[in-house]
Amino acid sequence: MLSKETDASNNYVVDQKSNTIRFERLLHASREEVFDAWTKPEEVTDWWDPDGVPLTSCEIDLRVGGSFSFVSRQHPEMPFGGIYREIVRPERLAFEAMGAMGYVVLGAAGEETNMTVEIVCRSAEHLEQFTKLGVANGTSRTLDNLVARFDQ
Repeated sequence: MLSKETDASNNYVVDQKSNTIRFERLLHASREEVFDAWTKPEEVTDWWDPDGVPLTSCEIDLRVGGSFSFVSRQHPEMPFGGIYREIVRPERLAFEAMGAMGYVVLGAAGEETNMTVEIVCRSAEHLEQFTKLGVANGTSRTLDNLVARFDQ
């Protein structure tokens, strides 16, 4: 079995050696604008759901140790929530959610932003569970929504 699987159609890599799912996107926006899109409830509400449907609820306590909770229209019984572990405006967010660590790194690329998102699972079994749940595909579609937000 390969230690890395790439899904070019969904723009992500599953690295089984490090139990990581990695996404990269180029956004036609400044790092500050992209950081705001990740951290302001009124902005997250518009792009977070993989199907592009606005969230019914989005709460963000943007501080280290602060929590967030996103509720989708399709699955209100399964809110997505977590705790912020690191906040470095406008270049980095780290958070814990669903037993994994999430990292958002925003790099300047002229007037655009290179965004790398990583989901680091705690074990091979955890990564397999995420894969079966469709986390990689769902996250990829969600990030495409964010890219589209800045392409308008």
